[in-house]
Amino acid sequence: MVEDWLALIGGMNGAVRDLRQAAPEVMKAFGDMARAAHAGGALDQRTKELVALGISVAIRCDPCIAYHAEGAIRHGASRESVAETLAMAIYMGAGPSAMYAAKALEAVDQISAKAAKPA
Repeated sequence: MVEDWLALIGGMNGAVRDLRQAAPEVMKAFGDMARAAHAGGALDQRTKELVALGISVAIRCDPCIAYHAEGAIRHGASRESVAETLAMAIYMGAGPSAMYAAKALEAVDQISAKAAKPA
């Protein structure tokens, strides 16, 4: 089954917006934590997105895969760097991570193809 990763992002954006309205204090704290995690200079944003993508595979979170595949591509990750990241996720998460790594690579390929097309 092939997922539509960009549609998943679009659908989740609305759901997350609704959650922000329903639980504003918690979601503000989550947003603050995300900003803090992305701050600092020891790791560049591409590397941080690759780490997040690997963790997304290991914890088997489809929306996380979609968001961090998009983030990795936006910050210049190559398919090869994604593949090495996914190899580490498979190593850490064994068989179930291999299945989610296949999903993550599919997401990167779809999002890259969309990004390469002129608007």
